[in-house]
Amino acid sequence: MFKGRHFDQSVILLCVRWYLAYNLSLRDLEEMMSERGVHVDHSTIHRWVVRFSPLLLERFNQRKRTVTRRWYIDETYIRVRGHWMYLYRAIDSVGDTVEFFFSEHRDLAAARRFFRRALQRHGRPERIVIDGSQTNREAITACDSESRLRDRSSHRLKPIRIRRSQYLNNRIEQDHRRIKRRVRPMLGFKSIVCATTILSGIEMVHMMRKRQARYAYNPAPSLSEQFEILAS
Repeated sequence: MFKGRHFDQSVILLCVRWYLAYNLSLRDLEEMMSERGVHVDHSTIHRWVVRFSPLLLERFNQRKRTVTRRWYIDETYIRVRGHWMYLYRAIDSVGDTVEFFFSEHRDLAAARRFFRRALQRHGRPERIVIDGSQTNREAITACDSESRLRDRSSHRLKPIRIRRSQYLNNRIEQDHRRIKRRVRPMLGFKSIVCATTILSGIEMVHMMRKRQARYAYNPAPSLSEQFEILAS
């Protein structure tokens, strides 16, 4: 993953982890590394984050534990180029992150892409809790129908139960806050591609803190240890 890089793997991982996990700017990291005798430009750190976040997330997902069959789904707002865009998110009944999807639009097509991806990666839930969004309800119903039509098992699949409740969905609203807390100091992203990549890294760190991955011989590794394991 780090072959041919000018800087050592430990330096790159440290900068990527600190940027994704803590409320630090790229220039803050440039200054902090300079104090440690490592002279690296803030733009280089940004390239590291964009380059390695998706690779680390891919390896993390290979270790991600199974989610439960009761999901809570909602979307939150993220600013890109001065415009609000949408981060679709789902958690399960114990608070683990199921799936996330960043979209320029908040419409039926975006909701269907999100639900289709969640079903493909995690299988069918028994119940999904949403707020009052009719669009999300229609997307779940459509994706559920597609899933049951493609099923070739001998037994008939039951439709996914959908419950609309603003109050029951408070738990995912609370979960949004941890993501927004890291995004807020960034003052908005400059492009959709950059936003998608960095948000995936922030979501990965959030899942790491929730102990959503399995690691042999180490049931409760720190963030630093998890990054080292994924990079090895």
